[in-house]
Amino acid sequence: MLEGEGLEVLQEKGVLSFLDIHFARFVSGLAEKNNDLVSFSAGLLSSHTRQGHICLDLSAMAGRPLWEQEKGEDPFTCPKLKEWKEGLEQCGVVGSPGEYRPLILDEGLKLYLYRYWEYQHKLAESLRDRVEGLQPPADLEGLKQGLSRLFPGDASDGVMDMQKVAAFTALSKRFCVISGGPGTGKTTTVAKILALLLEQGHATKLRIALASPTGKGATRMQEAIREAKENLPCQRDIRDSIPSDASTIHRLLGSIRGSPYFRHNSDNPLAVDVLVVDEASMVDLALMSKLVQALPAECRMILLGDKDQLSSVEAGAVLGDICDVEPSSTFSKAFSGMLRRVTEYDLRPGGKEPKGIRDCIVQLDRSYRFPRDSGIAVLSHLVNRGDGDAAMDCLMDGRYGDIQWKPLPSPDDLSRRIRERILAHYGGYMAKSGPGECLQLFDQFRILCAIREGPYGVRALNILAEKILKDKGIIRPERGYYAGKPIMITQNDYSLELFNGDLGVILRDPGGARDLRAFFPEKNGGFRKIHPARLPEHEMVYSMTVHKSQGSEFDRILLILPDRDTPLLTRELVYTAVTRARERVEIWCKEDIFRAAVARRTERRSGLREALWRSETS
Repeated sequence: MLEGEGLEVLQEKGVLSFLDIHFARFVSGLAEKNNDLVSFSAGLLSSHTRQGHICLDLSAMAGRPLWEQEKGEDPFTCPKLKEWKEGLEQCGVVGSPGEYRPLILDEGLKLYLYRYWEYQHKLAESLRDRVEGLQPPADLEGLKQGLSRLFPGDASDGVMDMQKVAAFTALSKRFCVISGGPGTGKTTTVAKILALLLEQGHATKLRIALASPTGKGATRMQEAIREAKENLPCQRDIRDSIPSDASTIHRLLGSIRGSPYFRHNSDNPLAVDVLVVDEASMVDLALMSKLVQALPAECRMILLGDKDQLSSVEAGAVLGDICDVEPSSTFSKAFSGMLRRVTEYDLRPGGKEPKGIRDCIVQLDRSYRFPRDSGIAVLSHLVNRGDGDAAMDCLMDGRYGDIQWKPLPSPDDLSRRIRERILAHYGGYMAKSGPGECLQLFDQFRILCAIREGPYGVRALNILAEKILKDKGIIRPERGYYAGKPIMITQNDYSLELFNGDLGVILRDPGGARDLRAFFPEKNGGFRKIHPARLPEHEMVYSMTVHKSQGSEFDRILLILPDRDTPLLTRELVYTAVTRARERVEIWCKEDIFRAAVARRTERRSGLREALWRSETS
């Protein structure tokens, strides 16, 4: 154990940041004894939270070195588990679950900041209440007919329509997760689910809310729902009752400016009977916990998302924890029996009877966007499987026309190599004067990066793209703003109704003396214009991080990975990038870096999975 000035050593080694050390000293000052152990533990916990973990798992860290030590360097390892546990239990600032202390140590020897333990506890408690028991629809025969009409596939051919299973699940449970990759029909399925709920006699009184973690996601969701409901084989009054307006989760809850709190909470719940949340993989633990706490007890909650995508930027991997199903896990006998009665599908439950949340999770595995044997489909499957060698071979062997690999150019050669791509894909949209056509053309292609800084990061690529377009005379960026500049909002502004992830373009205003204005799409299909000086924080977006691309789709993408390995490079990042493309993926990388990325899984430590699946393993 390091003592005295040991925190500075951890900072020098990159284990702790300045803020971690400040927090460690603050907590240590509150401790009654074992101050050095408390200081070390609090600093390490703070560091883990910054990295997206919910807790510090003592069992996983005990006795391990925190960095690769050089020859001749004094060894440093974390305390042994028994010593660590007993020391924290005696210090006065660490409590057990249910106690109000700065730090909480649970029975699984996971150490939490109090607020994260509380977020996790309340979320798990609420979800466990929602998943218990089946709730047969009032009109079971009507549901059977409705499912047959909206999902007309025949069960006799032995092929199970998982969209139909998802619809039955959503109508028989108060909580439902529909997970699936791009193009698997999650939004189409939920439009049919809403129609079925309305047909169950609620057409005039069912209060439905649609939400997404980002403004961009909300816009895409409402467009997809609006399109899907127009083609539903049901009565016009049912279609008209399906809402197509979606909002951000923050807006739904009633964000209070400058505060982490919301107007809607457990004491002032939302007035909703059904809540649908799209892009659920992007929702962090704190926000999901606050959202669930703000729901009435009888409200149905339906989560849509891709469990294999990148997790939220903030701490937690909620959708991944919820969907962390063992391969051998099956639906319960009660659920399987009712599904057979309504759909004639035979799920054949296994010998061990699962309980609770397993009946609430449905995985859609058929993509309607591209064939199973397309390069994008095959590559994304191999990446998801963690098979870096096979994925690299798939990229390099030339069998598929929709995926391509090229060796990563040196930083000095990057400008020459990328020039053709920039001019081909970004040169044309600049000639369009209308914001609609301009953004439509711009969204056909995007450069995606894993990192922000460095020669292969977003900042460098954006500057490079701008320079190439300027040298060709396509843009004139003498000042900060110019006609054709694409921008992405990075900070919510509720007064302007602009939200993190919203994409706009700077153009000359045909109705305003040709002055420059920022144009953003509106819900009704039109555009609104805002003076650039009024814009909240934003950034140029010829290139964007893979994280920022979640929820977006492009015809073609160019993924550029850095020239050295980093923990940020994971199979989830590569999978998310590849599945942003509708038609073609090009990847520039070093072979060993790509293989290392595909081999590495994102690890977000938490106790949520154990809390939700407790009944499965007990």
